[in-house]
Amino acid sequence: MDNKFKAIPNHVAIIMDGNGRWAKKRLLPRVAGHHQGAQTIKKVAKRANQLGIKVLSLYAFSTENWGRPEKEVKFLMDLPKEFFKTYLPELMEEGVKLEVMGDLSTLPSATREIIETALDQTKHNTGLILNFLINYGGRQEITKAMQAIGQEIQAGRIQADQVDETYIEQHLMSAKLGAYAQPDLMIRTSGEERLSNFLLWQVAYSEFYFTNTLWPDFDAEALDLAIQEYGQRQRRYGKVL
Repeated sequence: MDNKFKAIPNHVAIIMDGNGRWAKKRLLPRVAGHHQGAQTIKKVAKRANQLGIKVLSLYAFSTENWGRPEKEVKFLMDLPKEFFKTYLPELMEEGVKLEVMGDLSTLPSATREIIETALDQTKHNTGLILNFLINYGGRQEITKAMQAIGQEIQAGRIQADQVDETYIEQHLMSAKLGAYAQPDLMIRTSGEERLSNFLLWQVAYSEFYFTNTLWPDFDAEALDLAIQEYGQRQRRYGKVL
């Protein structure tokens, strides 16, 4: 570990915000910001892998983003195709493993197919887990978990009083991440300070880091600064140290 870091988080989650504002400042269409933001993903993922971070979760498309202009939504749906076609070979060289959280069933078939192909191609990699949240909403995730547990109770497979936090976590989309399901550090770019329906259960005890930097301008150095700040925090989990 680099001496400038007191601690490296196992799981970093990022709300990638500010693509549209980045483009507007340059008198460019909003989609230009999303295009630049995709390049930032590669840079940040490579740095995270170098630092030994185990999971990097990125909020790529929320369930609420369907309400954006049709042209922008179409571009965002086409972006995975461009991203994986361009960067997958580099990510493979780095040993990066892809995971996805969200409802892929309602995505355009071409988008779903390219994601599934990337998942399959990286499934044996042992480096950083690059976890994209696509068509994801925290409330929806918890709701689906509760529905599944309710069905199990109704079927008599478990009693209601046996449902605890661990059992609920086993029914969340993040269960596939195992011991790293809960982010140690949550970063939001662009100066906004809200969760926007992002990993509502999982970030209960995460450290939050907000930066005014717009996502397309975020880079390896910006990630380093966030992790240095993380190293200064005392994580008490509601207790007194």
